[in-house]
Amino acid sequence: MTKLLSRVCGLLLALTLALPTAAADIELPPVDSVFVLSAQATARDRIEVRWKIADGYYLYRHRTSVKTDPNFANAELALPSGAKHHDEFFGDVETYRKQLIGTLTGTPSASATAVKLTVKYQGCADAGVCYPPQTRSLTVALPEATASSGFSLDRKSGGPLFGFSSTSNSNSNAPLPAEQAFASEVIALDGNTLLLRLTPARGYYIYRDKLGVQLKADGFSVTLPPASKLPKATPYQDEHFGKVAVYFDQVEIPLPLARRHTRAANGQLTLNFQGCQDNGICYPPMTRTLAVAIPSGAITAAPTASQTPATALTRAPAAVAGPAALENMPTATPTIDTPAAPARETPPTQKIPSLWAALLLALGGGLILNLMPCVLPVLSLKALGLAQSGESRQRARKHALTYTTGVLLSMLALGGIALGLRHAGLALGWGFQLQQPLVLAVLALVMFGLGLSLSGLWQANLALGTRGSALLAGGGARADFFTGVLAVVLATPCTAPFMGAALAYAFTGPMLGALLVFLMLGLGLALPFLLIGFIPAFARLLPKPGAWMETFKQLLAFPLYATAAWLVWVLAKLRGADATGLWLAAAILLALAAWAWARRHNGAWRWQAVAVLALLSIAAPLAKLHALPRPQAKAAITDAAHVAWSEQALADLRAQGRPVFVNMTADWCVTCKANEKTVFARDGFKQSLEAANAVYMVGDYTDVDPAITAYLQAHKAVGVPLYVVYPRGGGEGEILPTLLTPGMAADALARAAR
Repeated sequence: MTKLLSRVCGLLLALTLALPTAAADIELPPVDSVFVLSAQATARDRIEVRWKIADGYYLYRHRTSVKTDPNFANAELALPSGAKHHDEFFGDVETYRKQLIGTLTGTPSASATAVKLTVKYQGCADAGVCYPPQTRSLTVALPEATASSGFSLDRKSGGPLFGFSSTSNSNSNAPLPAEQAFASEVIALDGNTLLLRLTPARGYYIYRDKLGVQLKADGFSVTLPPASKLPKATPYQDEHFGKVAVYFDQVEIPLPLARRHTRAANGQLTLNFQGCQDNGICYPPMTRTLAVAIPSGAITAAPTASQTPATALTRAPAAVAGPAALENMPTATPTIDTPAAPARETPPTQKIPSLWAALLLALGGGLILNLMPCVLPVLSLKALGLAQSGESRQRARKHALTYTTGVLLSMLALGGIALGLRHAGLALGWGFQLQQPLVLAVLALVMFGLGLSLSGLWQANLALGTRGSALLAGGGARADFFTGVLAVVLATPCTAPFMGAALAYAFTGPMLGALLVFLMLGLGLALPFLLIGFIPAFARLLPKPGAWMETFKQLLAFPLYATAAWLVWVLAKLRGADATGLWLAAAILLALAAWAWARRHNGAWRWQAVAVLALLSIAAPLAKLHALPRPQAKAAITDAAHVAWSEQALADLRAQGRPVFVNMTADWCVTCKANEKTVFARDGFKQSLEAANAVYMVGDYTDVDPAITAYLQAHKAVGVPLYVVYPRGGGEGEILPTLLTPGMAADALARAAR
């Protein structure tokens, strides 16, 4: 029983390596980002209802239905056959993945201009968690009853390609439905050219630089011409976005076809665009799918360059149109078209080294991790144990090998968990476990308990010179092994030089090579103690034992207390003040257990019982802490020099031609905080921003954030910090090193401003 408390502390620490798996399983993205719903009328009596389904998710056929208002009588929904699936709740069912297109047919009333749909559906994740049943309301505009089904190529008459003319309601301030405000058509002029025609209604315009096209047809591709070869647009001074180029009148854009065969085929052209009402509201980004029949033609290669639109400009309608106009705006505007996913230039990525280069980089990065502030408290404890041991070279080697074993096995377990979760679809990187509140709480308790031991509250188990009795500070095999385990866990918030490229290989390369990288990273972390154990010259550099060591041991308690305080601060950032209060309750119970355990030598078994009961009682506040919801999101900073990161905000700033300095950070990332203190908080950085007319954007990755995770993945970053500097006027961004200096940041901003 004399080692019970030490073993429990070790067990708490070891459990932290497995906790992220359970915690990550319950993190589901918003349902509307997994099942993207849209609807569009292809004829007055026919409406297509579409779901775009994310990878790793599926919809139930029998849980999908659509109801209409009285304007669309006798409505019937036709769904395609789904994949057979045996569900533990519903039995044998049919499911849909990737995409679902349902066809709704009915009889519209003669005066109907729009139909309101009530859509119900339910879906699940492959991980085994289901969303509750969903209900959405959509309003879909119907084509006009007089629209012709034929088409004409009469250029002299100026008529539309398909005999469909847009109706102008310029005498009314009420915005038109999107289908009427912006007509779009496509036909094949010949086997090697498509013709796209866009017809904004009178008083409406389309942004030239927000156009994007993609052709879905086997053996074909299509490219939007560069801006210099597009039809001439009208310069327009936009109230919010400055000088832009727009189309007020009908525009015809030839689209060259690249084809790998001469056969005719049917295809679908996906059109991305955005438009506005002059002196009125701006519509959300729109995506339309246009069917096209492609005749036979000559084989042609793809163009050498292509242009993709920047992310669509968006502005709050209330800032442009008054409340009355918004009240009269058709509800179909935000729901007829699926908001287009922002089309972006290929983001800059970290270079992926070869396996041998990655192994060398991992060794160097692991070695430098010993100097990082997050690892120093544990290494100080180990250095104390080595300094006081005075044992033979043979035992010194045994200590070094046992410590290295703890480091390597822990690093291998951590890497295996991270790689396994990534292959399961959970994009995790270096330091991912510190996004889990329960992991933070347990780690903080371990640090607090070890600090109490060094302060003397339960010092009997950690007396200097006691062979094999200490978990971390003594000289036994258990002490050496668990020191290695703790060093790995505390190293994860830090990103040392060379680690970024090595981990990029680990998270993108083959599994065996990835595990070798993690092992080499652990070898670098353990290397100083291997040198001390096997090379006497290094061992002689350690201080001689003496009375000073007792005072030094007590001083080492304070770095542990500081580490615990930092972890609790991060915990408060994740789950608020309630989490801090629950952790304090657990810490009091831990202190009570340590105090009672130290009194067990008084001969009363009841002190042992008090210690055990107090230790077991810690589970109650930890369980409540784990169940706490996330606090409400903090208000975004919106001043000109410092803004909260988002894909939309970044795209808007880049569309304005502004240089942008993106900082992806987290409160648990010690390297991030060190850079913020030494670089970003200084006046020199602010002056560099002003000189470059740049915007400083900060993305907070303290808690799990799918958008930031996707951004990190796109840049092949394995964690934070990530610093990307985007130049003015567009172009590829520049990724900066993880350890920054003021000069690096200033030089990058100067390059971006050129």
